[in-house]
Amino acid sequence: MDTTEDDPQLSLPATFNFRDVGGYVGHDDRTVRRGRLYRSDSLHRLTEQDQDAFAAIGIRTVIDLRRPTEVERDGRVPAYQGLTYRHIHPEHADWAGTPHEEGASLARYLADRYADLAQTGTAGLAEAVGLIADSANAPVVVHCVAGKDRTGIVCALTLAVLGVDDADISADYALSSAASARYSAWLASVTPDGVDVPAPFLSSPAEAMQIFLNELREGHGSVEAYLRHAGVTDEQLAALRDHLLDEPAQAWADDDAPGGVGHG
Repeated sequence: MDTTEDDPQLSLPATFNFRDVGGYVGHDDRTVRRGRLYRSDSLHRLTEQDQDAFAAIGIRTVIDLRRPTEVERDGRVPAYQGLTYRHIHPEHADWAGTPHEEGASLARYLADRYADLAQTGTAGLAEAVGLIADSANAPVVVHCVAGKDRTGIVCALTLAVLGVDDADISADYALSSAASARYSAWLASVTPDGVDVPAPFLSSPAEAMQIFLNELREGHGSVEAYLRHAGVTDEQLAALRDHLLDEPAQAWADDDAPGGVGHG
């Protein structure tokens, strides 16, 4: 479900991985609301035209998960009236210290990096999920550099709380592979000598996210238990479901029944 292709309103030429996280089915067959939570690669490249489209979407809050050095190197999303910018750094080790070995499972490698982040970046992940839980901040866009790893974890944790099936969460994560290929092609076109990007920085195999979620539950009992451990409150977990899930189908049916309130 790449909503950047489904909805021309989401066309931001300066980005490669901007999309709506809504549309999946969660608890009690309630659908994750569109237009409330978006994910993206870095937004520092937005042009003036992109900014107009970005503002038209109505984004209120940008959650930037990049390292401080990455923000300093590339800059941040251009400011405009009504936009709140929050920089959160979920602390984690540099992947260069544990490079992927050729021939080894890429999914296993990525899942291990995500597990490391979940262990060392608990405070940052909890802060990001807490901001998403506050309906006053919506619509929210969360991003990092490529929009697949740190952003992928925050979105996966959020979708899991909403009751979205692991297969859909993993499929949403896997959409970033095509976006990473577009980013890599762009990077090669603007870099005179080309850039050799390691495979882990370009690939998002669905299996990696499934392994991460399975092992997170093995260690903590549930995604909600992990988030409570990280510092997310029960009130915030309930708030996530309240404002990011559509009304139950039965409620709409009751309203449309004779004598109901209706939605005309």
